[in-house]
Amino acid sequence: MSEWYFSSDDIESRSPSRLHGLSLEAEMKLRREGARLIMDVGHSLQLSIETIATGVVLFHRFYMFCSLTAFPHRVVAAACLFLSGKIEETPKKCRDILRTIHSKIPEAEFQSGFGSDPKETLLVHERILLQTIKFDLQIAHPYSSLMKFAKALIGDRVKIQKIVQMAWTFVNDSLCTTLCLQWEPHLVAVAVLQVAAHMNKFDLQMPDVETGKPWWSTVVPDVDADIIQEVGRQVLSSYDPGHPVLVQARMASASSSPNPTFDGVGVGSGPPRNKTG
Repeated sequence: MSEWYFSSDDIESRSPSRLHGLSLEAEMKLRREGARLIMDVGHSLQLSIETIATGVVLFHRFYMFCSLTAFPHRVVAAACLFLSGKIEETPKKCRDILRTIHSKIPEAEFQSGFGSDPKETLLVHERILLQTIKFDLQIAHPYSSLMKFAKALIGDRVKIQKIVQMAWTFVNDSLCTTLCLQWEPHLVAVAVLQVAAHMNKFDLQMPDVETGKPWWSTVVPDVDADIIQEVGRQVLSSYDPGHPVLVQARMASASSSPNPTFDGVGVGSGPPRNKTG
């Protein structure tokens, strides 16, 4: 497994923040705040979703090697967005990022994080970020796989478009979680499509799929159904219990035939198999 992917135990029990005494709940809260700040500032600056997502992935990766108790999450978020603009060739000036962040957080929090020279603070953290990620700037996202798989699907294009739009939203919402630290982008793309399809009571179909095989077997071969099931569970777990997404998922499951589920969301054809590797 790539050095950029981690087990649940790595994240929940052995992260640098945990080793420095920060609780799992506190770490996840700060991760969400940092990710949302990147997304909020990115949207305000009219950055592409790829640039925003790259910034969030950098943010999550950074805190698998550095503690939230040592590096302020808002400052690191600013550095991640600044660097992601360069990576995705949509750069924004340092002052524009700082000005936008300044407008979105309380004055006291901005001063405590960025200090008397915010630009220098941001640039120092960008250098630390680059060293931490070992100057590895190759970052992929589920969006491209999602669109590739969507184009290959056969059936009612109006319904497929609706499913793709919902799946896209799932990917966006997952940026506030550690999903990008656990699963490769193409697996996330398959899972969000499957969750969206089940919630819309629509069977996804690909051409030339063998009988008894799941629809994704032609585009992501040799991936067990229980892996897709687990990714789907994690996607849905990012929502509060009363969120409309979970309400719709429960309603879809209640009216469906028995199938392996994403915590109540079926994975489709074929029984789940044990994970390998």
